[in-house]
Amino acid sequence: MSTRSRKVRHLLLLILIVVVAFLLLMPTKVQPVNWSPPKAPSMKDGPFAENQRLKDVQRIGAQEIAGPEALLVDAQGFLITGLHDGRIIRTSPESKTLEVLANTGGRPLGLALHPDGRLIIADGVKGLLALDTQHKLTTLSTSANGLPFGFTDDVTVDAAGRYAYFSDASSRWGYGEDGEAVIEHGGDGRLLRYDFSNNQTEVLLDQLQFANGVALGPDENYVLVNETGAYRISRYWLKGGKAGTHDLFIDNLPGLPDNLSFNGQDRFWVALYSPRNPLLDGFAGYPLMRKVMVRALMVVPKPIERKAFVLGLDVNGQVIANLQDGSAGNYSPITTAREYGDWLYLGSLKNTSMARLPMKLALAH
Repeated sequence: MSTRSRKVRHLLLLILIVVVAFLLLMPTKVQPVNWSPPKAPSMKDGPFAENQRLKDVQRIGAQEIAGPEALLVDAQGFLITGLHDGRIIRTSPESKTLEVLANTGGRPLGLALHPDGRLIIADGVKGLLALDTQHKLTTLSTSANGLPFGFTDDVTVDAAGRYAYFSDASSRWGYGEDGEAVIEHGGDGRLLRYDFSNNQTEVLLDQLQFANGVALGPDENYVLVNETGAYRISRYWLKGGKAGTHDLFIDNLPGLPDNLSFNGQDRFWVALYSPRNPLLDGFAGYPLMRKVMVRALMVVPKPIERKAFVLGLDVNGQVIANLQDGSAGNYSPITTAREYGDWLYLGSLKNTSMARLPMKLALAH
C-alpha cells in the first residue's frame, strides 16, 4: 500500500471516529422517553387511503408571506393570519390588499375572535395575547400553576366570551423545537383555560404529548386537544355527568395532527403536518437511538415527507373526509384547516400563501 493510500485510509478512519463520537457523545438537552406507539394504520386502503384530492387547491391571500399558520375569515370575508416574522395581517382572498394589524414580536400560532371584537392570540414565544379593535396589544397570560408557558400553540374562545381554551405544546421546549419535543416524548404539554372575568389561568389537562390544536365541540360540551407526539386527539368534558374527566376522541391517526377546528355544527377539521415517520415509530422503544437521531438532525435535514393532508371528522370521531396530495409542488405542510361557508380554508406554518378548496369537493365521496 502506498503512502498516499495509507494517508487516505487514516483520514477516512479519523472522519468515521469523529462522526461516531458526535452521534454518541455530543451534548443534547433531549432525554427520550421509552414508549410504544400503535401500529400505523394503512394508507394503501381504508379511511386513510392515499389520494390527490388536494391537488387543485386555490392559493390565495397576499403572496410571499412567510408561514401563514393559523387563519380566520372575518365578517367582510377578509383573511386574518399570523406570520413567521411576528406580524398579524389582514388580506383579501384576491391578494389585492394587505393590512398589518400588529406585530407581537414573537410567533402568532393560534387565533380566535372574542365576542367583544378582540383578537385572541396564542403566541409561541409571548404567551396568550389580546389585540383590541384599536390595535392595542396586551398580554393575558404567560404561566399557569407557577410554570411558564414554553410553546403557546392554539386557542379558541367560547360563545359567551367567558373563557379562552388554549394549549401549551411543551413547558420544556420552545417555538422551533417541536422536533426535539416530539422525539423526546416527555409528555409536558398542557390544555389550559383562561377566565376573562378574573384573569386566572387553569390547567385542565397536563402530561400531554405536544399539545397542539384546540377546538370546542357541539354545545360546548367538551373541548378537544391534539396530541401531535402521540397521533391522537384527547377530549376534556366541560358539561354533564362526565364534566372534569377526559378520554380519547380518536386514536392512532396516520400523521402528526397540528391545528384543529370545528364548523359549529357537525364537523371537525384536522390538519396533519405530515404522515407518520417509520423511523421515529421504529425507534420509539430505543431512547439511545432517538438521541442519536436528534444529534444527526443537527446537521442533516429532517426526514419530513412533504404531503398535503387534512382529515374531516364527525362529532363521534369518525373519518368523513380524507384529503391528500403527495404530488410535486403540493401545498404543504398544512397546519390549519377551517370551514367557512362554501370553502375549506388552509394555512401553513412554512408555505408562502394560504389556500382553499370548495366544500363540495372536500366532502365529495
